[in-house]
Amino acid sequence: MKKKLWKIAQAQPEQAALLQRELGLSPLAASALAARGIWGRQAREFLDASLDRLGDPFLLADMDKAAAETRRALDSGDKIAVYGDYDVDGVTGAALLMRYLRSQGADCLYYIPDRISEGYGLNRAAVRRLAEAGCKLMITVDSGITAIDEIAYAASLGMGSVVTDHHECMDRLPPALAVVNPRRPDSPYPFRELAGVGVAFKLICALEKDRPLEELMAEYADIVAIGTVADVMPLVGENRTIVSQGLRQLEHTRNQGLRMLMQKLGLDPSAVSANAVGFTMAPRINAAGRMGGAGQAAELFLTEDPREAMTLAENLCELNRRRQQEENDIFQQIVGRLDGQFDPRRDKALVLWGENWHNGVVGIVASRLADRYGAPAVLISLDGDQGKGSGRSVPGFNLYAALESCGGLLEKYGGHELAAGLTIRRENLEDFRRELLGYAANRLDQEQIQPSVAVDCLAEPSQLSLSSVQSLSALEPFGMGNPQPVFYMREMTVEEITPISQDRHIKLQLSKEGQTFFAFLFGVGSASCPFLCGDRIDAAFSAEINRYRGRQSVQLVLKDAVWSQEEDQRDRQSTELYQTFCRGELKDPASALSLRPVREDLVAVFRHVKARARQGRMRVLPRSLYRQIRYESARPMNLGKLLICLDIFQEFDIFDCSPVGDEIDIAVLNRQGKADINGSKILKKLAEAGKSEG
Repeated sequence: MKKKLWKIAQAQPEQAALLQRELGLSPLAASALAARGIWGRQAREFLDASLDRLGDPFLLADMDKAAAETRRALDSGDKIAVYGDYDVDGVTGAALLMRYLRSQGADCLYYIPDRISEGYGLNRAAVRRLAEAGCKLMITVDSGITAIDEIAYAASLGMGSVVTDHHECMDRLPPALAVVNPRRPDSPYPFRELAGVGVAFKLICALEKDRPLEELMAEYADIVAIGTVADVMPLVGENRTIVSQGLRQLEHTRNQGLRMLMQKLGLDPSAVSANAVGFTMAPRINAAGRMGGAGQAAELFLTEDPREAMTLAENLCELNRRRQQEENDIFQQIVGRLDGQFDPRRDKALVLWGENWHNGVVGIVASRLADRYGAPAVLISLDGDQGKGSGRSVPGFNLYAALESCGGLLEKYGGHELAAGLTIRRENLEDFRRELLGYAANRLDQEQIQPSVAVDCLAEPSQLSLSSVQSLSALEPFGMGNPQPVFYMREMTVEEITPISQDRHIKLQLSKEGQTFFAFLFGVGSASCPFLCGDRIDAAFSAEINRYRGRQSVQLVLKDAVWSQEEDQRDRQSTELYQTFCRGELKDPASALSLRPVREDLVAVFRHVKARARQGRMRVLPRSLYRQIRYESARPMNLGKLLICLDIFQEFDIFDCSPVGDEIDIAVLNRQGKADINGSKILKKLAEAGKSEG
């Protein structure tokens, strides 16, 4: 477990009390909202997810032209192509437009580029095929804003284009009949954070300007919500309304694909949250594009046959299983390379490449690395002379701007502040890494690099009742821009630690003030857990409702856990005594006695390390190691005494110990013959410490 910086918001008890009185929020929900600086009128607007929050589509620049050109093609019977993208946003956007166009009797088809062979965005070969198929109008979804040459090429083939996109705009717009993008500098639209599927929905709203918005939302909001959540767009403002309405629509969706996918995943349609969409449904839909079969995901949203929908849902789950295996293989390979080498004081970003890494999963791995190391990460899969890469960023670092600064070294790039893709020639890799790391070094400080967790407020055991945690639903949907509230609690006792999911995660039973809680620590197996039963910890967590076989209970999902302040103080004092001894300044007999190991202590340390060292080596937190030894041997071990034991073993060439950050690397040496520990200079020095004071 990497040490995280807890960023605890300032408590606002007076504003929380006002929110309780004025808006009827529970104490827990009110405290979380107030801690985020949301109260008064802003709180009322935040909680308002009514359709009144949706903006006029014609405020989007070029929307009048986009609607007119689409209507003209519909009325004249021209063949229309919908050009999507292989991620969930692009797939849902393409399926959304296809469902609408089919409902209008259009002659239409869709095209989604293959992630592996074609990469992101428009390409000339695909444009030519669409024109040869007789398409007279191409509507892009979630792509096209940087496709200047491809759009011009389409026009030269007699195919007009309407671009709908939400990615960052370049200095020049593509020469399309219309370019609809809320990020256009000249767009007066009040909300810039629509997903690609959200922009496509706005086009439908413009085409159906005389139809009640309630009807359009009832027909399409479920699909729009899936794409918006999956693309990690801020769930505030208009997106909050879209997702809130869409999640409600999922309860009785008419979309066969969504119904079968929820059934396959065991999701209750009446209780599907944004978290369930983002972490359970979206990865299955995304897996199709990542593994080279995005068409299956599009067909999931388009089919009207329940049996075909179930077959497609099963296929997506299998593709996701394969995706997970590929992802884990690359992640472990990289972590094995980085752990012990990454230095946040020196390394402000990660740029790594490998031969034939699966191009469909490097983005997910980059996201995991950015979270693990707290630094922007770019991974590049090499195939011959060319590499295709994907990057993920951290708050406060604009990855798109970073790539723009290195644009001369890239064949192609696109994306936004937190996520981007690129194409690069092998010969430019080292120069690109040097330039990107230099760019990051000038813009990120040490605090930004350290992994962190934003904590809203303190929670008392009595506040985590079933009804209180249920009341947090008033703040949903949770996601980017409106994260699930994170609480913290001090001095919790670890009662049990249970490995789950083949020891990929652990479940802890924690207690405080007579109350017991079940908490889950994901991505940490029992071997990586630094805690033992009986330890007292401080925990940062989100509180959720666990539904199982009709029963509901509170569960905590740990964002971070550390030893409690009391435990921390004991370790700090013990370390200070050890350091005082190493400087030759320890004069207190009682302190010297607390550090001095006896034979049984040394035997316990040696046996533990020897038994757990893999190929004669182990890397571990000393704070965890002494607790494990104390637990196993029932010896009165402390951190300072452990460090003395390791020094003694190093003195006799039994172990070789080297500090690596907060951890210590221990190599078991092949020493010949027995060591006379009684002759240890360290033990002699400890015995003499403080004698003059005695």
